[in-house]
Amino acid sequence: MKILFIGDIFGEIGRKVLKESMPELKSNYNPDFCIANGENAAGGRGISYNTALEILDTGIDAITMGNHTWARKEILQIIDSGIRIVRPANYPKGVPGKGRLIVEKNGMRLAVVNLLGRIYMDQPVDCPFQTIDRELSYLKGQADYILIDFHAEATSEKIAMGYYVDGRVSCMFGTHTHVQTADEKILENGTAYISDVGMTGPAEGIIGVDKDLIIKKFTLGLPVQHEPAKGKAQVNAVIVTINEENNKLSEIKRINYIKKI
Repeated sequence: MKILFIGDIFGEIGRKVLKESMPELKSNYNPDFCIANGENAAGGRGISYNTALEILDTGIDAITMGNHTWARKEILQIIDSGIRIVRPANYPKGVPGKGRLIVEKNGMRLAVVNLLGRIYMDQPVDCPFQTIDRELSYLKGQADYILIDFHAEATSEKIAMGYYVDGRVSCMFGTHTHVQTADEKILENGTAYISDVGMTGPAEGIIGVDKDLIIKKFTLGLPVQHEPAKGKAQVNAVIVTINEENNKLSEIKRINYIKKI
């Protein structure tokens, strides 16, 4: 059994390269489940109904979010509509949406859980470690495999989460920094881990944004309006393989390539 996870889809270029790449990715890796982070899918910040449908129509089974979940007011109108969007589970009680989703295919059940980090993140969220304990308790007996998208800034917080859930979930993938890390591994108790899957979007900007704008911000200290970079696109993802006989991870592999669109 294989799970493909696509790193943060950034803006129109990210959506275009995803659409163009999905047939190739499916042909090359034959994934059973395809999950993607889409919190920057609409203009590089947040997600809209149309951009969510565009992503799902490529064959993505569920979209995870992050600190830009509420960047567009439209999300409040659609997140409880049954659309396959998972927002961070550690938002306070009463927040719209769902922090977990179970996707079923060919008799297999994959639970997708989204969490938001607290280190260097200006977000009013509950402890992600206590939250995942509650989520895993709820999911007991309801899923065959569990995937966590931990959207966090600090690498140390992501590594800590990886060890904390090792052996209790199938995959613990970090997102948010838009730069793919080279530390993919299967942890001691069998959980597939990577600190950051990376970004699917502009390849010639600064974490997706027009490089000239960000350089201006750093050199002059003046605020700028972020605009997605143009040019070539990149696809960052990971593919994991699970032995269905014993439900143990056998491989995690990074996917990273640049494509003209």
